[in-house]
Amino acid sequence: MLGFLLRLLPFWVREPLLIAVGSVFGVRILYLAVRDHDRVAAAIGVAFLVFTAIRLYAVVRALRARRNPVPAASADGAAVDAAAQAPAQAPAPAPAPAPAPVQAQAQAQVGTGTRPGPAAPEKEPNAWGQAVAAVAVFGALAAAVWLGPRVLPAHDSTPQPASCSAGDDEELPKAYKQTPKPVTGEELCKALNRPDLAKLLGTPGETATTASGTSNTAPLTDGKVAQPEAEVAFGTYTVNVSATYNKLSTGQYVKLMKFGNETDVKTLSVLGRPAVFSSDHTMKFEIDLGSGGSGGPVEEGPLARTLSVALDHDDRGGYYEITVWSTSGALPNDSVLLDIAEKVLPTIS
Repeated sequence: MLGFLLRLLPFWVREPLLIAVGSVFGVRILYLAVRDHDRVAAAIGVAFLVFTAIRLYAVVRALRARRNPVPAASADGAAVDAAAQAPAQAPAPAPAPAPAPVQAQAQAQVGTGTRPGPAAPEKEPNAWGQAVAAVAVFGALAAAVWLGPRVLPAHDSTPQPASCSAGDDEELPKAYKQTPKPVTGEELCKALNRPDLAKLLGTPGETATTASGTSNTAPLTDGKVAQPEAEVAFGTYTVNVSATYNKLSTGQYVKLMKFGNETDVKTLSVLGRPAVFSSDHTMKFEIDLGSGGSGGPVEEGPLARTLSVALDHDDRGGYYEITVWSTSGALPNDSVLLDIAEKVLPTIS
């Protein structure tokens, strides 16, 4: 389509436009090729400049032809000159005298006849005017490209945050039917994947890369305890929220922590409910998908910080857990987990 439109343009508009575009693109591509040491880009830039040189040579030849036109002999003019010289070389015998009326009529007809002259030359377009028009067209195109992003609606090219996958068709385990008003993994994911979650973590410029939720059951309970969980990952931190619907109170849970590997245990109250801070290492393992072995051994992963909050004010059993960790091992302040709990738990309780 663009080639067809270029062919419709006059010569003195099309050629300067092609020269301007070819020179700009050729120099720009050559500059990038030299900077990046790219041979393919260098060949493309040279091709642009060669094309521009050919178009420039054609314009120069056309200008020279217009300035120095070759005079062409007119066939009509030569015939007229030959007819004018013929009577001088061989005078013809005088004709017999004709009657006065006939001779006068013939002289009148000869007198009224006009000698055909050369045809008026066709008016050619002004080359300089067309060149100025070409420059104006190129300037208009450049202005449109430059002002387009400022005038047209801006296209948001920033990556969109990850969204929770729909789990409407997921069949819940029997433990969820036996638990009064349990939250599902999908509901946990929607509550955790907040627009301000990155800001709460202290990294407001980050965008969630993954977001997921599952409606599982707690391990070692034979599928009788519902334990949904959701996880949202960023470039710096990963946040996991789970709910465990068992009969274990927060006080009993704190006693169990003393027999485990949890460190930095600290009890407190969150939203009027008993809560406890604890730290523990995550697990790190590798899975080999090749034809070799099944993968490496399970290793100790980075340290994670967890805030456990009772399901209700009376602490009759069950708890929420908010866990944050990073691959670098760095952890946010405990106030970050408190802020997340105060924002997320009221939406699911």
